[in-house]
Amino acid sequence: MKKQKFNVTGMTCSACSAHVEKAVRKVSGVKDVNVSLLSNSMLVDYDESATGPDAIIAAVVSGGYGAALPQSGGKQAAAPTGLSPMEEELRSMKRRLIVSFCFLIPLFYLAMGHMMGWPLPAFFHDPQNVFILAFLQFLLVLPILYVNDKYFKVGFKTLAKRAPNMDSLIAIGAAAAVVYGAAALFQIGYGLGHGDMERVNHYAMDLYFESAGMILTLITLGKYLETRSKGKTGQAITRLMDLAPKTATVLRDGQEVELSVEEVAVGDRILVRPGGRIPVDGVVIEGNSSVDESALTGESLPVEKSPGDKVAAASINKSGSFTFQALRVGENTTLAQMIRLVEEASSSKAPIAKLADRVAGIFVPAVIVIALITAAVWLIATGGNIERALTSGVAVLVISCPCALGLATPVAIMVGTGKGAENGILIKSAEALETLHTIQTVVLDKTGTLTQGKPVVTDCYPNEGTTTEELLCVAASLEKPSEHPLADAIVGEAERRGIPLAPVEQFLAAPGRGIRGIIHSTPILAGNKAMMEEAGVVLAGFDLIAGELAKAGKTPLYFAEGTGMLGVVAVADTPKPTSAAAVAGFRSLGIDVVMLTGDNQRTAEAVGRELGVDRVIAEVLPQDKERQVAALQAEGKRVAMVGDGINDAPALARADVGIAIGAGTDVAIESADIVLMKSDLLDAVTAVRLSKATIRNIKQNLFWAFFYNIICIPVAAGALVLFGGPQLSPMFAAAAMSLSSVCVVSNALRLKLFRPAEPQNAAPVSHSPAAGEIIIEKGEQSVMEKKLTIEGMMCKNCVAHVSKALNALDGVTASVDLESKTAVVTGSASDEALKKAVEDAGYQVTSIQ
Repeated sequence: MKKQKFNVTGMTCSACSAHVEKAVRKVSGVKDVNVSLLSNSMLVDYDESATGPDAIIAAVVSGGYGAALPQSGGKQAAAPTGLSPMEEELRSMKRRLIVSFCFLIPLFYLAMGHMMGWPLPAFFHDPQNVFILAFLQFLLVLPILYVNDKYFKVGFKTLAKRAPNMDSLIAIGAAAAVVYGAAALFQIGYGLGHGDMERVNHYAMDLYFESAGMILTLITLGKYLETRSKGKTGQAITRLMDLAPKTATVLRDGQEVELSVEEVAVGDRILVRPGGRIPVDGVVIEGNSSVDESALTGESLPVEKSPGDKVAAASINKSGSFTFQALRVGENTTLAQMIRLVEEASSSKAPIAKLADRVAGIFVPAVIVIALITAAVWLIATGGNIERALTSGVAVLVISCPCALGLATPVAIMVGTGKGAENGILIKSAEALETLHTIQTVVLDKTGTLTQGKPVVTDCYPNEGTTTEELLCVAASLEKPSEHPLADAIVGEAERRGIPLAPVEQFLAAPGRGIRGIIHSTPILAGNKAMMEEAGVVLAGFDLIAGELAKAGKTPLYFAEGTGMLGVVAVADTPKPTSAAAVAGFRSLGIDVVMLTGDNQRTAEAVGRELGVDRVIAEVLPQDKERQVAALQAEGKRVAMVGDGINDAPALARADVGIAIGAGTDVAIESADIVLMKSDLLDAVTAVRLSKATIRNIKQNLFWAFFYNIICIPVAAGALVLFGGPQLSPMFAAAAMSLSSVCVVSNALRLKLFRPAEPQNAAPVSHSPAAGEIIIEKGEQSVMEKKLTIEGMMCKNCVAHVSKALNALDGVTASVDLESKTAVVTGSASDEALKKAVEDAGYQVTSIQ
């Protein structure tokens, strides 16, 4: 199967898009088709062995419209003037409007001036000159008909093909008014020639030339305003396209050569100077700099780049020069894929749009029938008064607005997906955007999603006589030759603190235990408790400290010199800064949060407790994650899965909405429906809020469109006359029709005011001992954080005793510091309970803050 985009011309309303879709679906081999009225495009899934682009284009042409394959790069061909197609269309509409108003104003003055009490030249007051006045109106309406001939060409063409659209309604209405006026001219001439002044006065009163001119002018005005507004909905895509640099400085044969981006090949070495845009995706091979990636990720802070780091097209080099090697060029770059995803999402249809599509398919024929019935009823009710019958019939044709129905969904979808792209959230389809607002449960992968995905040093507990720096120096020196991920964390911490490392001799790894070596002629051990006990190391209470660290979800590593303890270093995969705020954000939206991880239950519970997760499912193998998502769906819940898009691919595909986080520059993750460019979980909350805002906007638009037609068509048919009201003029009907489309598009543009989720304080939590559940406390049962000053602690054993006493309290987590003689406690225990626990351990609490 192949997915191909086509540009479609000639569409003016939802009836057009429905007819095009119907025609293409009849082509053998076409699996699915989505036609976008907003972007004048069509996305077709078809079997290449059964059909091809030519057959699809032929089907569109046979339906009365035009179609063509888009130019490479996603950009439409510019007009000969150098303007974009939309700019050229707006310029054309503006010319038509100017000409139309130039002739409409005198036409309206001559036709309606006597009713308004406006002065007319005495020449026109002479009854013998009535024909001249009428013929002058006919001449004035001709230029308006000429410049707006598009309505007649398209309208009657689609009507002949039995696929009438909005242009058909306008063409029939305006043509009926003009034909009636032309017939009236003959009646006036006949009356003047035979002295029948009653006939002359009768037909001179209602020529309808001004109605035809007003209809065409106001409809064009509405279309102009609508097109201008529609242009704003696609600004996100336009801005993305404009980000792509046109040239690149390539190093070839030792020389700098400036080439167009299209000529850059994979493997080329490209030089980027300060202030320059990165032309293609690649990896830095020489130099250092900070790069502004806000255009792609929405992240405002520049990102430091050094050799080995990846860079993406359209990023801006802020400081130093660097050279990188091209990895992705042309349509494979991050920017090109972003543009493609946003365009496809904008062109796709949300399920909520199906109702409007079904109505649009029968709307125009139904309106024509209603207009004919209206005219017939008026003829009968008025005893054959053609003028009144024509007034209501034309008003029904003109006031009906399939445009509002057709634009209700796509304008909101385009603005919503564009707003997402501006904030680094790529939404692949309108269906995903709609489904997301119904999510009841979100399943979060732990490693790389809730946490950094990279272990770091969190705690250092040196023994008496050893400083933290000395402990880290020995630890990092011994761990340096190791390939274990935890070793990288310790070495990285030492580098961060600028601690020099010592050479290691006789390095030896003991699988499942730890490592050993000799530093400055002293044997050093690093590993778990079992290794220490086997070597006869005196733990000196550090086993209690390690136990508390393990309870907090951290991995304690023992370090010993000979048989004496040097200390304990704790390493953990720490939560991302915004993870707690994201969990709180999901909860505020009424969404249950489930953490899914392969880690052990104790570690998973500690992370879940810290972040405020509702439910923890631990010790799950990667292949079983999909089964857990399916189990949640079996409970009747709509589930979103947030993962890294690689190990979690089956679960992402199984979920109602799959959200890939940690995508970096690889945005083409097929298993996910939504890609978060910043690797920030808070963006998942923003995506849900954006979905809710977009669907709310769509419902408002659909309500307005249906309500407008339900109310206005009966009014145009003459319902007000039954209650003593006026008969609606076609001129007012044309104004109302134009206003309805503008209102729908303007309402959708309000989505541009949407703001992403901001970090906030996470909800307080406490540990529940049942089945790894984490319960969020509400109301007045808020979790406290208190600082205890404790007298009597003299060594690490004291720290271990106090820590054990405090952490034994239900729902309490404590961190004890020997140097400051304090303990920071979080939980829900009272001051009395905390004080009693410390005193029972043999120490004294002097203050609680």
